[in-house]
Amino acid sequence: MSETKTMTPPKSEPWLRGTLTKIDPVRRAVLHALELAAEDVTRWSDGLTDEQLFARPAGLPPIAFHLRHMVRTLDRLLTYAEGGQLSEAQLAALKTEMDPGSAADVRAEFSQGLRQANSRIVAIPPEHFADPRGIGRKQLPTSVAGLLIHCADHTQRHVGQVVTTAKVVVALQPVVTLEPKA
Repeated sequence: MSETKTMTPPKSEPWLRGTLTKIDPVRRAVLHALELAAEDVTRWSDGLTDEQLFARPAGLPPIAFHLRHMVRTLDRLLTYAEGGQLSEAQLAALKTEMDPGSAADVRAEFSQGLRQANSRIVAIPPEHFADPRGIGRKQLPTSVAGLLIHCADHTQRHVGQVVTTAKVVVALQPVVTLEPKA
């Protein structure tokens, strides 16, 4: 009788790869969502030019906005999860998410922001998940776990926008047809 081996297919999503098993389920799910976000952003935007990354087809926010917004929002949400309030620099950065720039700078900020978010998430002890937190000036009520879960779902929502916008941007590119030589 032959031995059956179970192997994770190489194209499976991070949560199906059997990774991060020593991390509690809440933080593991968030980290897997961020890992999937990085993979999807790479897949759908790495081949795009500066012009395409900042394009606004049909008035949609550009892909560059979503990349900045994802990591800057992670920074803000994790500040609240850690028990802090937003700094002046974080508030100022919020106002520049739609600014022009270079694709290289936006991609670097996205990668660095995800790395920092991962480190910060791992550093949050599970025994604090139920701790209450207040969001913004109105101190809207949530918990550390609520903030962590929102890190995942907010990021994934914007990844969906990146994918959709990338498809539209590419679809609107002029098709070059080569004429056969006589």
